[in-house]
Amino acid sequence: MRSQSNLLFKLWLKDPLKIGAITPSSRQLAEAMARLVPPEATGPVVELGGGTGVVTRALLGAGVSADRLIVVERDPTLHGLLRDRYSDVTVVLGDAATLVETLRPHGIDRASAVVSSLPILSMRKSVRRAIVEQSFALLEPEAPFIQFTYGLFSPLSRRELGLTGQVKGRVLNNLPPASVWLYHRHGTFDMASAGHPA
Repeated sequence: MRSQSNLLFKLWLKDPLKIGAITPSSRQLAEAMARLVPPEATGPVVELGGGTGVVTRALLGAGVSADRLIVVERDPTLHGLLRDRYSDVTVVLGDAATLVETLRPHGIDRASAVVSSLPILSMRKSVRRAIVEQSFALLEPEAPFIQFTYGLFSPLSRRELGLTGQVKGRVLNNLPPASVWLYHRHGTFDMASAGHPA
């Protein structure tokens, strides 16, 4: 764990907005996120921002089979670490803001859940919106988007993005303490009619 923390700290020093935390998520936080993946789902599960693989390990431990798990990581160093550590999992070097295009070459055009460890609050609103739209373009009807945050409130604007969402867990022994949010989108949502460009 110390070597993982050292690696994240070095990457954070290089680009604090790209690397959202200087320490890996705790096992308890990772497991709280993994528990929200529907156990009856059979389709792909997409993890955004694999980092050092703490959430990846929890997803596998929760019963998501390696052949169903797709991890997207945009940092080349962390991407290499994940590929070495989880050789049975599909680990993709790419950006969640272009998720559909990123996953198309891997034959992924739907998902039963998206599990995000991205530093969503540090991103521009337009990038946040792109990540949500790309994720829900893949998600099956009623499938969840799972996101943790260090903030006190929803990290995503539910009204603007046409989402329902609620806190499903608080992990106080994470550093810093975190909340896990579960979001859904019911039916179709037109970004343009909501007052935002597509």
